[in-house]
Amino acid sequence: MNENPPAGEQPRPEKKPSLAEAIGASAKVAQNADGGIDVLSTVGGVRGILETVVPGFVFVLVYALTNELSWALLSSIGLGVVFMVLRLLNKSTLVQSASGLVGILICALVARTSGNARDYYVPGFLISGGYLLGLMISIFVKWPLIGLLFGFIRNEGVAWRQQPDRLRRYGIATWIICAVFALRLAVQLPMYFTDQVVSLGIARALMGVPLYAAGLWFAWLVSRPATAGHAPTPEDLAS
Repeated sequence: MNENPPAGEQPRPEKKPSLAEAIGASAKVAQNADGGIDVLSTVGGVRGILETVVPGFVFVLVYALTNELSWALLSSIGLGVVFMVLRLLNKSTLVQSASGLVGILICALVARTSGNARDYYVPGFLISGGYLLGLMISIFVKWPLIGLLFGFIRNEGVAWRQQPDRLRRYGIATWIICAVFALRLAVQLPMYFTDQVVSLGIARALMGVPLYAAGLWFAWLVSRPATAGHAPTPEDLAS
């Protein structure tokens, strides 16, 4: 079949996706068979959680037992490498473990440069602050980022922006994720400035993936489209 355009007719240029479409299409939010959000798969499954949480926990555990920054850093980096090797042996994707190892190396570099164990957590503060600022800006310009992510999963595209109720719901959902990052900073920064390294490490582990997963799940429920003919009830959100 000849797919060339007729003589004299210029081929139409391919439509490039907008920034909003690109953000939505790149969302890696998994769904279950019922169409709801699969929180465990979204955060990388059990292995992904371990790869994210355990190296930081091992860092603070070794530091608490030895009071040696070098041993704590080596233990954390070594564990990140172990996760990478296990991924290679299982021939599974390396994206999550590789990004985790890069994060560990950055944290280790910052702590080694300053010579203070608490600075291992500084990159995390910067990341949380950056996400918090970006999410808040998206709300104020009426392009809430959670709406871009969830909107494409729900086949809404960006049409929800023309519906005041949907825009409001996605704004609230985005505020929920803002609260996750704000809570991390509110709890952990005082620990950092008072040099409570062990407490900071424990708080970082508990308020990392588990808190984010809870926030993501709640944001999904809050932003669900209302059932036609009536406002959503607590039973609707729980279903």
